[in-house]
Amino acid sequence: MITVSDSSAEKLLRDLVAIPSPSCHEREAAEFLTDWMRRHGYDDAFVDEAGNAVGVIGTGGRQIVLLGHIDTFAGFPPVRLMGRTLYGRGAVDAKGPLCAFAAAASRANLAADTQVFVIGAVEEEAATSRGAHYALAQYTPDFCVIGEPSRWDRITMGYKGRLLLDWRWEGGLAHSASDAPSPAEHALDYWRSVKSYCDHFNQGIESLFARLDPSLRDINTWQEGVNGIAEMTVGFRLPPNVKPDELRRRFPAGDCATVTGRGGERAFSGDKNSALSRQFRRAIRAHDGVPRFVFKTGTADMNIVGPRWGCPIVAYGPGDSALDHRPDERIDLDEYLRAIDVLTLVLETV
Repeated sequence: MITVSDSSAEKLLRDLVAIPSPSCHEREAAEFLTDWMRRHGYDDAFVDEAGNAVGVIGTGGRQIVLLGHIDTFAGFPPVRLMGRTLYGRGAVDAKGPLCAFAAAASRANLAADTQVFVIGAVEEEAATSRGAHYALAQYTPDFCVIGEPSRWDRITMGYKGRLLLDWRWEGGLAHSASDAPSPAEHALDYWRSVKSYCDHFNQGIESLFARLDPSLRDINTWQEGVNGIAEMTVGFRLPPNVKPDELRRRFPAGDCATVTGRGGERAFSGDKNSALSRQFRRAIRAHDGVPRFVFKTGTADMNIVGPRWGCPIVAYGPGDSALDHRPDERIDLDEYLRAIDVLTLVLETV
């Protein structure tokens, strides 16, 4: 077996972060990662039909899927290493966790009955989540780990759901001195109705995971001939008791307007006391950490695969998720190496 040293694991992360891979443009990064896996002890590595990077170790009937994502948020701030801190797009979200998966699977002494799949999924940062949807039908795992940053000593058990509404109004213009509302005012009226509903829903709710959180993603207005047009995208983070389709029906478009829902995913939580969760806690303690559970207010590929696969599932990975998508996105390389040690022990004992 080829042993992946700490320096090799660090180089893998630096090299992968240096390859731009925003959603829908992941091919070069996927080919790089599969080539690395072929050279580091994997039995097979390939880019699948969806564009996911996939590595396979072992031939046993018990499947462990390590599902990370290889796409990143837009933008490409300079990649640089300052001391033990690596800066660059994807260092935290989520090439850090994905590279930790790849290195740990290569290092682990797997049981004879175990087969591990490391997947760098595409389009996780997009509402399409193409890579995870494709993986759904390809694997039947006994255990699944989602690659998302939570720091090396935390275990993420759940994510809120999501819904996006694309709203559009088009109608005749009036003089600015008249009483007729402008296109922008129509848009703001719709946004106020959304905000009012959510404020009422959240009364008396203190838990962030239980709140219904709206956000105004985009708003634009313009004129075409005698008509004015307003377009707006409203996003929601959904608590467990809110279904995307039901929420969509609560906000009709209104006169002269249309509204389309997309990206709907229900909230999902795994079992804190599953065999997988217990092994993560033991592995973190074995490396002198104090494990803690986390429930995230965002959405991840766990929302897609968790309900369908129905196996023990957690999300895990090095890095501070507060740095996701920021121009100063960065990861501590010592934390990254510690997460690899934790993952290696989990793979050997679960």
